[in-house]
Amino acid sequence: MPIIHLLLCSVAIFFVLYAPQPLLAEFSEQFMVSASDAGMLMSATMLPLAIAPICYGLILAKSNPLKILKWTMLLLALSNLAFASVDSFSGLLLIRLIQGLLLPAALTAMTGYIGQQFSGTLLKTNMSLYIGSSIAGGYFGRTLAANFAVWFEWQSFYYLNALLLIVLAFSISASKNKPPIITATKIKDYLAPLKQARLVRLYSSIFCMFFCFAGLLNFLPFILKYDFKLTDPSKVGWVYTGYLVGALGSTITPWLQNRFQSTWQFLAIVFFIYATTIALLPTASLVFFVLLFTLFCACMFVIHTTAAPLANSISQAPATVTNGAYVSFYYSGGVLGSYLPGLIYEYAGLNWFAVSLFAVCTLGLCLSLRNAIQPAR
Repeated sequence: MPIIHLLLCSVAIFFVLYAPQPLLAEFSEQFMVSASDAGMLMSATMLPLAIAPICYGLILAKSNPLKILKWTMLLLALSNLAFASVDSFSGLLLIRLIQGLLLPAALTAMTGYIGQQFSGTLLKTNMSLYIGSSIAGGYFGRTLAANFAVWFEWQSFYYLNALLLIVLAFSISASKNKPPIITATKIKDYLAPLKQARLVRLYSSIFCMFFCFAGLLNFLPFILKYDFKLTDPSKVGWVYTGYLVGALGSTITPWLQNRFQSTWQFLAIVFFIYATTIALLPTASLVFFVLLFTLFCACMFVIHTTAAPLANSISQAPATVTNGAYVSFYYSGGVLGSYLPGLIYEYAGLNWFAVSLFAVCTLGLCLSLRNAIQPAR
């Protein structure tokens, strides 16, 4: 399967995950629910993403990942059509939960396929390209969903995405790909290599990273609406342009890494900058806030682009298991980050919201520093 085809599939799949996010304030008003309850449209999808990938990784270790990817995309297309058809908030939540059960199969299949097919420099390059495609999917999913809601109706974007998923799924040829021969026969044999101390610290820092990212992006529409009086959904969608800068960060990450003595050191420094942007958020004007948000997104994706291939390079587990665990830690942070900071924002405002994100980010920084100082333990 050509890597460009896989990247297009990735973009369409990430449309599914992130399209509701810029419309959360609109869903809150339309269905008369609170900001934190509206945020559950993201939490409901990320909860299975936090639990299922490691299980899917075990299954995919002996399966054809492209075949899994194809059928998962078709089911995601059907779920998009259902999401656009329901007229109750509970119905939306149920469908988002179903999408959360489907998405980890697709994500683990894609990362597992890359881990199986490539190694060395090609592994880093193609994993970086994959993460770049996830950035593009997240950005255009948010921006197009927000603008389609203004140009037409919010359901129209879901119809378009369903069509894209169907077309791309039927163009996948899974017959030529064979999964690797795996000698392990017990679950504990698959999971044992994941117990490396530095790998656990890396996974835990990724949890912290995405907690902060999900928290800020999930409640960005509310911050822009209530703290900066920006009410036009299309303008809210365009603020996410700062997110796209992360794509540039991810593509130059290998070059940036070469400027440092070790990858672990580089990761710790970027984490420090990431934490600094969070600390400055409450003091910002709208223009400065957007600039900080842009730097925040760039740091997140540089961390992500560094950590994903790093996990693959140090883990001795099968690629699907390594990436399944990575995705589980990643979205575990997303589950909590897409809900808990919202409660703090509702009851205590932007300042304490930023404090909560900064505290979690500092923990991620400490874990990264520990790996930089003692990488072999």
